[in-house]
Amino acid sequence: MTKTLKIGLPKGSLQESTFELFKKAGWTIKGSSRSYFPSVDDVELEFMLSRAQEMARYVESGVIDCGLTGTDWVMESGCKVKKVADLVYAKQGLRKVRWVIAVPENSKIKTIKDLQGKRIATELVKFTQKYLKANKVNAQVDFSWGATEAKPPELADAIVELTETGSSLRANRLKIIDTILESNTVVIANPACLNDTWKKEKLDNVILLLKGALAAETKVGLKMNVMKNQLNNILKILPALQTPTIAELANNTWVDVDTVIDEEAVRELLPRLKKAGARGIVEYPLNKVID
Repeated sequence: MTKTLKIGLPKGSLQESTFELFKKAGWTIKGSSRSYFPSVDDVELEFMLSRAQEMARYVESGVIDCGLTGTDWVMESGCKVKKVADLVYAKQGLRKVRWVIAVPENSKIKTIKDLQGKRIATELVKFTQKYLKANKVNAQVDFSWGATEAKPPELADAIVELTETGSSLRANRLKIIDTILESNTVVIANPACLNDTWKKEKLDNVILLLKGALAAETKVGLKMNVMKNQLNNILKILPALQTPTIAELANNTWVDVDTVIDEEAVRELLPRLKKAGARGIVEYPLNKVID
């Protein structure tokens, strides 16, 4: 019987980006929008979709061996699980997200101290209560079942809401007065999984490839032909993760130079390389970058 590692994947806003990350890491996940048990082209993996808010509970209880969720929901749950790895990605990019306190643009509430005696709506109830207590603010914190940004001012004086770019808050004429927590996606596991040699090795391998796929998101490969007498000038310009690969060409006066660089540097780097003598420059995308 084939051994399997049961992994929980977040259903909802992170689902699409998580599926894409696994695809780039080497796994193709398939399933209908209504399915909670998508298939994957690896007989040693089983996937279950779950709300990120519930993931830690399922991992703690052993329903699944491990899962991807946010540090925010691990903290909110209070469940005894082990964080195995950080995977910094969100719905719209490779960044952390923030839980912020927001109020209407015309509100007289300017600081967290002004929330004394006020009503706050949020999904992150327990952490918000702890944050307020640490700041010696006594306010009513109500659980919000959704559409939290629409609650002020009639149903709440303020909200604690998750934001990646802040655009939704601005669209609802809300302003941020404080950030109470930064969060990112993490891989969590239970002790039984980590104490099982086969499962831990399988999980470590999955994480290695996921991290490699994330690292590749901001990198590109560059290949170019360079005359040997111009090589030193090119190497002075060229950044690299380690050192560029240099290979002899059929014409022994030229070499091939191959390296990996940050994608954001390409537009300024290519003209400089061309001017320094590089020819046949090719930029290509990467699937994974593993140190």
